[in-house]
Amino acid sequence: MASQPVLARRERERNLVRATRALFDERGMQDAPMEEIARAVGIARGLIYRHFASKEELYVLTVTDYLDELDAVLRDARSETFDHVAQLVAWGTAYTGFCLRYPAFLDCTLSIMRRPARDLRETVSDSVWLRLGQGIARCVAHVSDILREGARDGTFTVEDPDYVANVLWTQILGTSHRARITVGIRRAASGVPELFKVEPEQIARTCVESALATVGVRTS
Repeated sequence: MASQPVLARRERERNLVRATRALFDERGMQDAPMEEIARAVGIARGLIYRHFASKEELYVLTVTDYLDELDAVLRDARSETFDHVAQLVAWGTAYTGFCLRYPAFLDCTLSIMRRPARDLRETVSDSVWLRLGQGIARCVAHVSDILREGARDGTFTVEDPDYVANVLWTQILGTSHRARITVGIRRAASGVPELFKVEPEQIARTCVESALATVGVRTS
């Protein structure tokens, strides 16, 4: 059984992650300074580094908090009574909905993915690296399983379900970020660049349609 100091430390770490996520959700990742995170928990800024090796480590743990929630969302969206196409549609709809509901999740996850894995690995502890990997793997496994079963019965033309699952995971992250930007760009008749409005509903529909196109749904 853990000692009282250990339990207190774990609780403070959880509080710091909750405070970080609350600021992320309210303002976005770029506007969540360490000073305000510490203030929300009632400690001095320097004490944060007694719990986390770096700012990046705290941010990565905050991503794992989002991933825990997303895992539950994706699990609830899947029904064994659905055929494999309907399961994929349900997965894509739930995943895109989560991304649109939590823009800070997009910012955090894309920020992590912009860095080579080796560089990110050097900024966090072994336990945090493991938790991040476990969180992503659990979420990706939902669609991997759907693709594997669909490929087995001939519904999908997928040779490597794990690879395609990772492609779909990244594809939806990137496409959902367009809703974060809220606009697209095109060339007007005069040749001048022109912005146009992008609606969240368009993004959600495109993500699902792109997933279906990627896996090659057989029609016969």
